[in-house]
Amino acid sequence: MFWTKTFLPTLREVPQEAESVSHQLMLRAGLVRMLMAGVYSYLPLGYKALCNIQEIIRQEMNSCGASELLLPALQPKDLWVRSGRDEVMGEVMIRFVDRRGRNVCLGPTHEEVITELVKSHVSSYKQLPVVLYQIQTKFRDEIRPRFGVVRACEFIMKDAYSFDKDEAGLEKNYDAMHAAYRRIFSRCGLDFISIEADPGVMGGNVSHEFMVPAESGEDVVFRCPSCGKGAPFAEGAEKQCPQCSAPFKKVNCVEIGHIFKLGTKYSKSLGAQFADSQGAQQPIIMGCYGIGVSRLLAAVIEQNHDKDGIIWPLEISPYKAIILPLDVTDGGIMNEAQRIYQELGSLGADVLLDDRDERAGVKFKDADLLGIAMQIIIGRESLKNSQVELKVRKGHKKVILPRQELCAYVKGELNGQICHE
Repeated sequence: MFWTKTFLPTLREVPQEAESVSHQLMLRAGLVRMLMAGVYSYLPLGYKALCNIQEIIRQEMNSCGASELLLPALQPKDLWVRSGRDEVMGEVMIRFVDRRGRNVCLGPTHEEVITELVKSHVSSYKQLPVVLYQIQTKFRDEIRPRFGVVRACEFIMKDAYSFDKDEAGLEKNYDAMHAAYRRIFSRCGLDFISIEADPGVMGGNVSHEFMVPAESGEDVVFRCPSCGKGAPFAEGAEKQCPQCSAPFKKVNCVEIGHIFKLGTKYSKSLGAQFADSQGAQQPIIMGCYGIGVSRLLAAVIEQNHDKDGIIWPLEISPYKAIILPLDVTDGGIMNEAQRIYQELGSLGADVLLDDRDERAGVKFKDADLLGIAMQIIIGRESLKNSQVELKVRKGHKKVILPRQELCAYVKGELNGQICHE
């Protein structure tokens, strides 16, 4: 993609309404724009990063044997009345009456809908287990939207659901999801904590939260600085790590994922049953597994930035490289830039070419702000010497390469063969 052909409005100044680092950088780097409080448009750069996160999630969910579907955002209020959560959700749930007089809500989550769906098609233990997931927009009437997409009224979630015939099956799926979450967050370049948590309005008796330490985080947990074990802050009496006895420290965090053993909470209330091997009717045993996808985008930036801007982990980086021709009026420089653009594209690398007629200093600042993993710099001096300057955004490591070695170097980076400082 050429810069002049996409929509990439960067900002020099920090917007006044931006409270957190991630919110500031998402606005300045042209990832998002606010339509109204708690509601954001994702611009091309932000959407590409979001799609890369979704691809990581899909790969790991599919590896767990989960099948993707897409459930409606519009839901009948009656489902929530039957599950007993209508009053529990209160004013957070956006409700209205449609022109047919039906009481409808915009889905803040989908336990009721997925249970109703599976109930209609699963009747025997031979059809279990079933594991389904979706990546879907959710709606909640937050009383105080904050920190950009971290606490928003419209947001993107991945929610998965397991349906089993017994507790052993639930335990197997729960452990598989817990492991998949660890892989997802590691691939996103995050330092995270997994802690046992209160299931809250979701129900069930076992749950784990996945938390990302961040200065702007609204949640507080204990974390052991020695072994990394986390514990809920509510356990105020516990001052030492039970694993290594080091003193706990308080850490502000952003919650990015939550998994639950729901048991039979929804299957009993909504009548989702199956016939066991003896022909007796039993309630399906369920698990629920959520990731805040749009929130995850902000969490990555909270942990991966410096004074100059975002530092994208390579797998999430909206483009793998940005090509910076320092003088677009120079035919030789532009020919070389376009040659490199074509060569890297043939490797399957998504590349941005900054073809703006701007000063070199402006291009360098914007490239650092955007945080694209690799910067390829082409000037008269390097062109004369048949060389290319490459800067790895993380650590600002610079390498001068013969032009014929550039593609091999970039390919090595994409394959994870080159270690960063």
